[in-house]
Amino acid sequence: VGADGEVPVPPEARVIALPPGVALLPGLVNTHTHLELTGFAGQVDEPDFWHWILAVIRIKAARTEEAFFDAACEGIRQMWAAGVTTICDTGSTGAVLQALDHLGASGTSHHEVFGAHPDECEPAMRRFRTELDRLAHHATGRAALGVSPHAPYTVSGPLYRAACDLARAHGVPIAVHTAEPPGESALLDDFTGIFADAFRARGTPRPSVDAVSPVAFMDRHGVLGPRTLCIHAIHVDDADADLMAARGVAIAHCPRSNRVHHHADAPVARYLTRGLRFGLGTDSEISVAPPDLLAEAAAARALTGWSPRETLHALTLGGARAIERDGECGSLEVGKWGDLTAVRVGATGDPEAALCVARRDAVVGTWLAGREVHRVTV
Repeated sequence: VGADGEVPVPPEARVIALPPGVALLPGLVNTHTHLELTGFAGQVDEPDFWHWILAVIRIKAARTEEAFFDAACEGIRQMWAAGVTTICDTGSTGAVLQALDHLGASGTSHHEVFGAHPDECEPAMRRFRTELDRLAHHATGRAALGVSPHAPYTVSGPLYRAACDLARAHGVPIAVHTAEPPGESALLDDFTGIFADAFRARGTPRPSVDAVSPVAFMDRHGVLGPRTLCIHAIHVDDADADLMAARGVAIAHCPRSNRVHHHADAPVARYLTRGLRFGLGTDSEISVAPPDLLAEAAAARALTGWSPRETLHALTLGGARAIERDGECGSLEVGKWGDLTAVRVGATGDPEAALCVARRDAVVGTWLAGREVHRVTV
């Protein structure tokens, strides 16, 4: 992106004329996806979150590496069709980073590590280092690698610290599912609820000997920091929000997924009044299908009363800042990539307001650094 007349136009360049009623804006930024799960929609129907997770694990175990790669590629193409040009993904297979590299796409793929029992820390980290070494050569161009110790009900305190120390030693970002289901808080507060029952059944010790919130538990084990993205962040009180602000974390807000799983609504006002970096995410296709970041923005606006301009900011530059990509995308500024999306807004005097009620089928074109990756004839 540059001033008119200052960016050289190659001789093979073509002019794209957009029809009336179409708004051209920065490519949308999706701060939380699970694109290796593309195609899983409708395959899991469990009433509680723990058994929902177990069902997802069973389905994933039946898939091949090639199937995950194909799913990730299809997921990226779906993002482009929905106007999203940059993603922030978490997954356990490495397929999304490979797909980003293969398609020349833009995003960060956070590789997950699991191990709820403290005794699992060392073997889990050995496997994790091997997996990161296997994936590192795919972190090229605009495809970046990050680290994701999954959640307090799947990651012990020692494993949190080891994984986050590794991330910081290698200068890569961290993404963590934070205070999402109510059972996570019960597990750490008084060792009750469905997660605590699962811990007892497996002989896994209580994560904390004292009552602690998920946010405080993560901070105790070195998770929170300026390169940490806290995903969902629903069950968070003022003290937790103060701690998150002091550590400089960012928030990935997934309002529709939160509703689908009956987790409650995230305290968005607590984050925004404290100046936390903040973006929107679609989560997995198993939770909400089809993925539609514009619909997430509408859901967030209904909860917050955002103005159209605030909503557009969350879709673009706000999300880019949350995932540390604002130096290259999120706005149309000199020196940034030419990531664009064209959205049908109709004959209105207020295109920003029209964008707030648009959905993914209103996207008519998407360009990544000037390369056309999606186009619909209007």
